[in-house]
Parts: sequence; C-alpha cells; structure tokens
Amino acid sequence: MTEINPQLLKGTLDGALLLVIGQGETYGYEITEKLEKMGFLSIAAGTIYPILQKLERTALISGEMRASSEGPKRKYFTLTTQGEAKVNVFLKDWDALSSAMTHLISETRA
Repeated sequence: MTEINPQLLKGTLDGALLLVIGQGETYGYEITEKLEKMGFLSIAAGTIYPILQKLERTALISGEMRASSEGPKRKYFTLTTQGEAKVNVFLKDWDALSSAMTHLISETRA
C-alpha cells in the first residue's frame, strides 16, 4: 500500500476519526489500528490523540475512562449527536470534493 501524503490528510483527519468512532465505541490505539488497516499508514498515534482531545472539547465525541483487562485505564469514545451531524456534513463535503477532483483528473488525462 502506498502512504498517503500527510499534507493531503490534514483537512480530512477529523472526518476520518469521526467516521471510525461512528462505527462503534472505541479507544485511541484501536482507532490508530483501524486507520492503518484501511491504508492510513502515515498517521502517528501522536497525531491522533490531539485530534481526539479537540473533538471532545468541541463536543463532537464524548469520552469515558474505564478499566482495561489488558493494562492501564482506557478512554473510550463515542459520537455525540453533534458528531453525527458533523459526519453528515463531512460526507457531503467529501463527495463534492471527490467528484470535482475526479472530474478534473479525467479532463487532464483525456
């Protein structure tokens, strides 16, 4: 798999994290693993946690600390109602961007 240019990811990481969290309650390391499995190879865990903090501060996700059977406590995240609305906006924006870029690329390759 080819690594994605980090500059291309900057505007989409919030949406990517919201989409992963929207699949079900999860924690930071698990989010990183899921993103890696989907091809987001260049995202360091040190990048994920500040974004999670920002999403929580802006009430798009909620977090709850819980004991873990595998070590220290973990903070589990879920989408809030505001987060669900933000995912819908992100998906509309992504569809528009993707469509425009696909059209532009096909025009330049013709």
